[in-house]
Amino acid sequence: MGYIEDLRSIVGHRPLILSGSGVAVFNHEDEMLLVKKFDGRWGIPGGFIELGESAEEAGRREVFEETGIEVGKLELVTVISGQQTYAKLKNKDEYYSVTIVYKTNDIVGGILKPDGIEVQEARFFGVGSLPVNLNPLITSMVKQYFPKFGL
Repeated sequence: MGYIEDLRSIVGHRPLILSGSGVAVFNHEDEMLLVKKFDGRWGIPGGFIELGESAEEAGRREVFEETGIEVGKLELVTVISGQQTYAKLKNKDEYYSVTIVYKTNDIVGGILKPDGIEVQEARFFGVGSLPVNLNPLITSMVKQYFPKFGL
């Protein structure tokens, strides 16, 4: 059982504050890597931080697990938190996330392949060609920190 499952066994479905990392990955053509989750929305690779793991380690791990791409150096972009991060899952678990967002163009290995578990599709998008069904938090982040993508 993982950390979050251990917490849930104690607190039930009550809201938790969970920390995570997300990474905006750019290739040599300055295209942004996005992943399509099974809810049909696109976003950047990311997920929750495990016990003892740094935010940077979590970001690299999540990029690799979700997309098969290995990344190196990360640069801090922003921290997303607050009411807009509230989520209630189908199983009635509730949480607010504090997500540390990084960017990188340091792709050091791997082959682009969605994991098929959390991610159904992963691909790079160029300026002006981002999908319309972006996660709203990602849309806001792209507008603020990557305005050249034209949202």
